[in-house]
Amino acid sequence: MSTTELAAAFQLPMQKKTSLLVASISAADKDTLTAPTKTSLSAPEEALSDIFVPNVFNFAAYQDMNVDEEEDSRVWVPQTDCLSFRPLCLCVSQGYYVNLLKFKGGGILGRHRHAAPVHALTFKGTWGYPEHDWKAGPGSYVFEPPGETHTLLVDDDCDEMITLFHVTAALLYTDENNKVIGFDDVFTKLEKAKKWYAECGLGEDYVQQFVR
Repeated sequence: MSTTELAAAFQLPMQKKTSLLVASISAADKDTLTAPTKTSLSAPEEALSDIFVPNVFNFAAYQDMNVDEEEDSRVWVPQTDCLSFRPLCLCVSQGYYVNLLKFKGGGILGRHRHAAPVHALTFKGTWGYPEHDWKAGPGSYVFEPPGETHTLLVDDDCDEMITLFHVTAALLYTDENNKVIGFDDVFTKLEKAKKWYAECGLGEDYVQQFVR
């Protein structure tokens, strides 16, 4: 992918074959685009700042827990070739969802704006936003305030990234002019999960155990 193509990717959350923009990143592109960039679209003047706590837990101490329980890979709902999510709670009664987001290899999640708070706890790998100067890793906690616009970046040298995200209300995909061009919320997550579980053999109703 050329630098021009990747730069365009940071502005648009849509791609021909997927509803979310997730693009692989070459080493050359990474060198030119991973530096944090503050823009006028990052957040309104009245918005609060983010919170980044680098070391909340030492996950290495728990890596041998539940070793006898093999995970059924079908619980992960694929969104693209490199991005999938595992629903933990789809709270339709209060309008939020909690899920594990997993990237296999480097990629990006297109520019988006949060209408409500987001909490993130990283289990594995590293990720960040070019709009900020921190990088999340295993055991780190991030609070994202309402009104912020950013682009999620996973470096190409990260084999696997897994992070728990608690997202309230809608995640709004925007273009370079901050115009909304798409969204995700608890209901779109629910529909994606229902469709995948029906296709993979777990059954559409498998997702109902996570709905509240």
